[in-house]
Amino acid sequence: MPENELDRTVAWQLLNEYVKSESLIRHAITVEAVMRHFASLFNGDIEEWGIIGLLHDIDFEMYPEEHCHKTRAILEPRHWPESYIRAIESHGYKLVNEVEPITRQEKVLYTIDELTGLIAATALLRPSKSLFDLTVKSVKKKWKQKSFAEGVNREVIANGAQMLELDLDSVIEQTIKGMQTVAAKIGLEGNLEAGK
Repeated sequence: MPENELDRTVAWQLLNEYVKSESLIRHAITVEAVMRHFASLFNGDIEEWGIIGLLHDIDFEMYPEEHCHKTRAILEPRHWPESYIRAIESHGYKLVNEVEPITRQEKVLYTIDELTGLIAATALLRPSKSLFDLTVKSVKKKWKQKSFAEGVNREVIANGAQMLELDLDSVIEQTIKGMQTVAAKIGLEGNLEAGK
């Protein structure tokens, strides 16, 4: 598929073909928003970064045992660009494959995928259940609590921040900002009055 024919509508239809779980759709929208936010910070192609974020778990629901390995089988026959396929595969680096994140785009996806889960879980614990009063400090506090959001691989996030040559605090801060852009869609707009 020529890159100029790739847009969010095409990506969204494909996502819904392969992903039915509401929580996975929410996660896809979250990662898409954060990727778009980082693209704007790094002068990346916002649409491309967003689509890669949206589709990063395209094979996870149908092929959980072959996560990141089925991406190519889904996208290649549809003539998706190699750069999109490789970027999606790279978020499984040292978890399910050896596709190392090389571009800034790939490094961001690798870093923020897990981080969005930690941030969402932290926001839900707040009285407001909102991303809008969530601080980096609160997320860092929960980061240190290993029993909290145990499924979140903190090592991946830390390694990713190093790859990006960014400190962890700023990665967390920018990820929160990216997530705020879709807070209502992902159920984390909350009620700031409840937090007072």
